[in-house]
Amino acid sequence: MSEKVLRPTGTPAPATVIDTSVAHIARVYDYFLGGKDNFPADREAAARILKGNPGMRDTCREQREYLRRAVRFLTNAGIRQFIDIGTGLPTQENTHEVAQAIAPDARVAYIDNDPIVLAHARVLMADQDHGRTVFIHADARDPDALLADQTLRTVIDFSQPVGVLLIGILHFMPDHDRPGELISGLLKAVPDGSFLAISHGTPDYAPEVGGAVQAAYQASSMPCRVRTADEVMGLLEGVELVDPGLVLLAEWRPDGPVPANRQKITYAAVGRKL
Repeated sequence: MSEKVLRPTGTPAPATVIDTSVAHIARVYDYFLGGKDNFPADREAAARILKGNPGMRDTCREQREYLRRAVRFLTNAGIRQFIDIGTGLPTQENTHEVAQAIAPDARVAYIDNDPIVLAHARVLMADQDHGRTVFIHADARDPDALLADQTLRTVIDFSQPVGVLLIGILHFMPDHDRPGELISGLLKAVPDGSFLAISHGTPDYAPEVGGAVQAAYQASSMPCRVRTADEVMGLLEGVELVDPGLVLLAEWRPDGPVPANRQKITYAAVGRKL
């Protein structure tokens, strides 16, 4: 039986005011992937970002493909529960679909702070059986509240290994949002044998493109902070990276040959907590 997406009785409902006049990262990402759940402000922001990086749609596609590969890897490694933070709007081959295709007993808790994502998740979960899958309206900038969420703890057993997914969210956390504290808090909460999978924007290969994308997001009232390899590795203290380490999205355990025209503005890595 599916877990209901509604929060437990007595838990305050999150604010559901949707301000479509301001671009939101999840809806901009939806636009890049060809979705329809976006608004003029999101499309205007996307146009600015595309000027900085005309290949942004390919970057988003590569990121989704990396997510699928990472979830397959973790499920095949024995992980049966996932916390997917900054999940965005539902699309094809979501985390629970990839994991449950391998292990039907896999459990997934999605976390996002966009009310539109919450609304779509409720429709998705009510539409058919998705196993033990829930969506939680929460903010990654408050990891203590996130980890204390009652709904999260009905699905995730913190005495057993967990796959923590931070795909395409860390570069939207400037230094003052303390992304390192988010990661350290999550790793502290999960036992040894858990995994962390991340992707993160970088200026290392194309400084002008990385800077232009960061500026475009900021101009659209969306925080953005691309980081170098050394800075990203500094966020990954507490895990041992699995092969091939910190690499570009398309280079992380590809299903086939890596295309020569792969995007070079986003890193990917998966690490195991020891």
